[in-house]
Amino acid sequence: MPKYSYACKSCGHAFDIVQSFADDALTVCPECGGDLRKQFGVGGVTFNGSGFYRTDSRSSSDSSGVGAGAA
Repeated sequence: MPKYSYACKSCGHAFDIVQSFADDALTVCPECGGDLRKQFGVGGVTFNGSGFYRTDSRSSSDSSGVGAGAA
């Protein structure tokens, strides 16, 4: 389930919460009862597996020369 970030327009209280896509967005600040605003940010990306581009994270001991100088 995705994690959403909220911030209060009145008191500035900010927090994250895990919610389902089907859940309604929160609208009331748990601290002061003011209006909440959903914050937008960049999600983290993790690359796993063997399908990376040749020059990404190569070990320094690789001397095959494949991909060297390619831009």
